[in-house]
Amino acid sequence: MNIHEYQAKQLLKQYGVAVPPGESCQTITEAKAIAEKLFAAGQTLLVVKSQIHAGGRGKGTFTHGFQGGVKLVKSVEEAVHVAGNMLSKTLVTKQTGPEGRVVGTLLIAGAEKIKREFYLAVLLDRANSRPLVMASTEGGMDIEEVAAKTPEKIFKEHIDPAVGLMPYQARKIAAALGLKGDVFNQACKLIAGVYKTWWECDASMVEINPLAIVETADGKEAIMCVDAKIGLDDNALYRHPNIVAMRDLAEESPLEVEASKFSLNYIKLDGNIACLVNGAGLAMSTMDIIQHFGGSPANFLDVGGGASKDQVAAAFRIILSDPSVKGILVNIFGGIMDCNVIATGIVEAVKETGLSIPLVVRLEGNNVAAGRNTLAESGLKLTSGDSMADAARKVVAAVNG
Repeated sequence: MNIHEYQAKQLLKQYGVAVPPGESCQTITEAKAIAEKLFAAGQTLLVVKSQIHAGGRGKGTFTHGFQGGVKLVKSVEEAVHVAGNMLSKTLVTKQTGPEGRVVGTLLIAGAEKIKREFYLAVLLDRANSRPLVMASTEGGMDIEEVAAKTPEKIFKEHIDPAVGLMPYQARKIAAALGLKGDVFNQACKLIAGVYKTWWECDASMVEINPLAIVETADGKEAIMCVDAKIGLDDNALYRHPNIVAMRDLAEESPLEVEASKFSLNYIKLDGNIACLVNGAGLAMSTMDIIQHFGGSPANFLDVGGGASKDQVAAAFRIILSDPSVKGILVNIFGGIMDCNVIATGIVEAVKETGLSIPLVVRLEGNNVAAGRNTLAESGLKLTSGDSMADAARKVVAAVNG
């Protein structure tokens, strides 16, 4: 699960991480009140940030012509003007696609005077099953670009999960960034707070880009998280009801939201042949083989190893809610999964939805004979596939024909 920047900063702040002063708002009236409050507190420059789950906001364009989803403002009047051009408007960035995202929330914060920028992240290194802290002096850039062009500028420190981030490791990271004096000490505390956020929130990633040395109102230097991104591990959300409450369903595909209600792993794609498969690896292979025979997959849909007939029926309803779907391929290899459960679910779903598009079913494995018999006796108009290749070839031919 992803959360917005302002929510990420709320979590970081709870763990002692320094962030610029600011608040979120959803109306122009709220935006005005926040701007007045921050200017009255001594801020001379504010930043207004559109809150969407996509990068490239600053270089984005709103569909009504307003340029930029991140703007600096010097007065309350300017903040109100910018908020009016962002709230409830559609922002298109390089990551949203041409349809863009409607901005429902803004973050209005102090725009500190930045002197140096860095990159800091905590994630899980799956190669050795340990937390990894990554840091770089190249803040403000995409870390992938830094890794490709100047990999020597990325510093990595693995953490023993049994003991957590040790103080010497935080000092080691701060030293690698070239920090000294009071800022060095601040950075050590901040790095420890970022790691604690990652660990205690069960995050999959915490990314601070940029982490910056800023000049405070009294002329001193401080280090803080100017931007923040946090991704959460869905499997651990049951432990964090406060984080679950941060979920913004408006930022997610309606079909993916519906699928999550039935514990289905669904991702919408651009093709026209829907896939219903058990197991992520088999689902990837199914999409590949559809493509191989000249088709285009409309989704990734993994019903899991122990799906019920109700989940199968729900999967069909979700698939058919996509108007671009012109055919369906069901590819099941039963291990834990009982093929007859899948077959029963298919029959119920087809009768309930009045399916009128081509349906190709390939069943193999646990209780397959009963499953094939259930389909054969259902009287439904469907095509059986003898193998994965045969099923893919048939559904592509049916859709293209």
